[in-house]
Amino acid sequence: MAEFDTDLFVIGGGSGGVRAARIAAGHGARVVIAEEYRMGGTCVIRGCVPKKLLVYASHIHQEIEDAAGFGWTIASATFDWPTLIANKDREIARLEAAYTANVEKAGARVVKTRAVFEDAHTLRLGTGETVRSKVVLIATGGAPNHGHAIPGIEHVISSNEVFHLKALPRRIVIQGGGYIALEFACIFAGFGSDVTLVYRGDNVLRGFDDDVRAHVRSEMEKDGITILTGCTVNKVDKHGREFTSHLSNGSSIASDQVMFAIGRHPNVAGLGLDKAGVAINPGNGGIAVDGFSKTSVPHVYAIGDVTHRINLTPVAIREGHAFADTVFGKRHVEVDHADIPTAVFCQPEVGTVGLTEAQARAKFSHVDIYKANFRPMKATMSGRDTRVLMKLVVDATIDRVVGCHIVGDAAAEMVQVLGIAIKMKATKADFDSTMALHPTAAEELVTMRTPSARYVREAAE
Repeated sequence: MAEFDTDLFVIGGGSGGVRAARIAAGHGARVVIAEEYRMGGTCVIRGCVPKKLLVYASHIHQEIEDAAGFGWTIASATFDWPTLIANKDREIARLEAAYTANVEKAGARVVKTRAVFEDAHTLRLGTGETVRSKVVLIATGGAPNHGHAIPGIEHVISSNEVFHLKALPRRIVIQGGGYIALEFACIFAGFGSDVTLVYRGDNVLRGFDDDVRAHVRSEMEKDGITILTGCTVNKVDKHGREFTSHLSNGSSIASDQVMFAIGRHPNVAGLGLDKAGVAINPGNGGIAVDGFSKTSVPHVYAIGDVTHRINLTPVAIREGHAFADTVFGKRHVEVDHADIPTAVFCQPEVGTVGLTEAQARAKFSHVDIYKANFRPMKATMSGRDTRVLMKLVVDATIDRVVGCHIVGDAAAEMVQVLGIAIKMKATKADFDSTMALHPTAAEELVTMRTPSARYVREAAE
């Protein structure tokens, strides 16, 4: 009897786990992957993919409004929430089926059930079956975190439930100031809902460049979104179909829906990690791993949001691929987590890569800032009150561009390409020598010649 039933057992059928399973199987490994809910994980089923579809849908009202300035007369337009949700559900089901089919085509076995550790090599499935695996990969992702319990927390929805609302809320209160909170605030505002955003900090998008934070807040407020900072929701009452959110500043807000998007925590509960001897990182609550995603147990690995390193789908995919190549492909691949491009699909959207101004000034002695704030060409005809922000952060000692931050239409598309330049250590001179493509907003990135600010940190005596 063989010592192990399989070479690799993957717990979690999200983007990272699926990539790891496919690549490992391609290297000849026997692979089993378990998913207790739906293949595709957070991103595909209840995260970035359905969210982006809703972003597209909510943005259409701006196109309709802008049309008049370009000579179009649109008599009337109506929106039907159930139709959008049904179409979204169909697309997600298609993607789920594709994820499952691709894993199986690669030669891995998919089991639709929960899996927990019985010991460091043995997994017990929800069916009662046990599987002994030579290597185990934990890729269980994260889940919404409502923080400490408050009175009425049972009335609050998270980003999981928001995709399945039966009706569009006429008024919604959203607590949070990060990606998810801002994206849904803009989505609902785009559909005509009255949106109030509540955030405990002094401004939204903590951790982003301060100019980006200020610009995004200004643009959201122009669109009619109420942003209340420096306070939290302390209590939620329900009266029939209406909710009242009581805030820490003593005020209250009536709404038809209350949503919390105040963070996510790693999915580590109930996995039997103690039985396997897998250690938790006390600093972030995720599974502790080294640069090769190895846990405290030599043959157990973890990737993606469950490690709470950088919680982005492409990062989980890259980590899963690197793990499979390292363990089963006979070549050591370590993921570089520096200069990862990212986006916030609020309206207007944010794209950013590299260091913020504050981070650069803390790291380098000489920093130059190049900044453009302008009305986009389309707005000159549509009449829309909106502005684009573009910002380059430069290590002036070697002229290297170390950060790029954009707020405006197609910011994410631009930053994906700019991420290549930042990764290749492009200099400001490289940007300057690149011919502009006119007329585009992106040409500002290669035509900014005069620094808007220069910082020199004096050496300590």
